[in-house]
Amino acid sequence: QVRLVESGGGLVQAGGPLRLPCAASGSMFSINTMGWYHQAPGNQRELVATITSGGSTNYADSVKGRFTISRDNAANTVYLQMNSLKPEDTAVYYCKTRVGPLTYWGQGTQVTVSS
Repeated sequence: QVRLVESGGGLVQAGGPLRLPCAASGSMFSINTMGWYHQAPGNQRELVATITSGGSTNYADSVKGRFTISRDNAANTVYLQMNSLKPEDTAVYYCKTRVGPLTYWGQGTQVTVSS
């Protein structure tokens, strides 16, 4: 069983930064690929960034150069550092991992960027 808990969301002005942590339970954290996704109202949930157990990263084109995903395996936590935020980044941000055939999601944290 894996439990993911996101935090760090809030209201921020355009151009500002925000850092989202996702704390994971379970001893499998260090060997799992972790991902951040977001979902704006009326839209599908979309990939933002992923990071493998070895630290390889992948980003959506819309966030490249602005967002950075990282992980601290000792703390069972994955982070999303978001810089130069834009109003179109407004969404609920979710943390995700997969263990074997099972996919786990956190409850999400709201990020709102004002113009």
